[in-house]
Amino acid sequence: MADRNYEIFSGDTLVAIWNDNKLTVVNDSLLPMYLKKIQNADLWLETRAIDSHRSNSRLLKKALRLVERDDVSTVIHVNGATITDNYWVRPIGSQLSYSDVKFDENYFSWLALKGSYNSFNEAAQRNLSEKIITPELTNLGSFEKCWRLKEGQWWMYKRATNDEMFSELFVYELGKKFGFNMAIYKQGFDFIMSLDFTNAASVNFEPASSFMGDNEEYSDVIKALNNLCPRAIPDYVRMIFLDTICANPDRHTNNFGLLRDVKTGELLGLAPNFDNNMALISRGYPSKPDAKDMLISLFNALMEEYPNYKSYIPEVTEEMVRDVIAKLNMKVKSQVIIDLVMGRYNQIVK
Repeated sequence: MADRNYEIFSGDTLVAIWNDNKLTVVNDSLLPMYLKKIQNADLWLETRAIDSHRSNSRLLKKALRLVERDDVSTVIHVNGATITDNYWVRPIGSQLSYSDVKFDENYFSWLALKGSYNSFNEAAQRNLSEKIITPELTNLGSFEKCWRLKEGQWWMYKRATNDEMFSELFVYELGKKFGFNMAIYKQGFDFIMSLDFTNAASVNFEPASSFMGDNEEYSDVIKALNNLCPRAIPDYVRMIFLDTICANPDRHTNNFGLLRDVKTGELLGLAPNFDNNMALISRGYPSKPDAKDMLISLFNALMEEYPNYKSYIPEVTEEMVRDVIAKLNMKVKSQVIIDLVMGRYNQIVK
């Protein structure tokens, strides 16, 4: 697709054609939300590319011998396909089908995750013998990570220190204790594992960036969700509540979003809460919160604007926090974490 004219599909349904830098919509109900907002397919493909700043990204592209390594060319190498939605592209007039581009192997996963010379050399040798399509070229985020296929299910493996792993698992377990909608996480050796919550694109994940751009202001997100998918609002409030009490400053429009029916395009609700490895103690033990704490101030401002949302906030007790820490059984300063979470919770407007 050197000329970058291509057809855009949802599964095996043609939804749009990108030709001479013009988007022609064929099926609006299944069109990716980004293209509904910004009708530029090249820009859309760029949002699906692996972060070129990741060291292992550069090794991966070298092992694959990609001649053109810009974001659009990188994504087109795997026909724009990802694990978490069923959108993809093909040259105009091509006979490719979704089954031809959907990933069913985890080749190059260890290279994407570990970046060792052995994994690089093995990947390079494999690429010489057969044409490989790998989900790693559309595996987003700034941390070294990979997709692994285990017993028919895709799992995201992400490199993590002890404190990053504890923080991610703590938020997951605490959210579960509250009955929140959480993506499944498990502990690995030097990585953390997260189950693909789309079940291999049985539903489509639409990141919030598709409809919010980079705007992550709570009130603006609430207004957008109220127009697009009101049923997502309670889970959104619960997510940012967890962000607030667990000191997660890294909630952005690419690590939350909506799930969408692959057959009808209907918006189903907020995707499960995921990507909390910058929370809590991942970057050291935060100081005790005060009146100037940004996350607490922002959350309280939202509660003042929408007081009925306070009903979505559960009670948090020291015993709950202690139980989660005990369940994880990892080397951390338990009492400091208890005091941190409870101190933050006690400053929430209830």
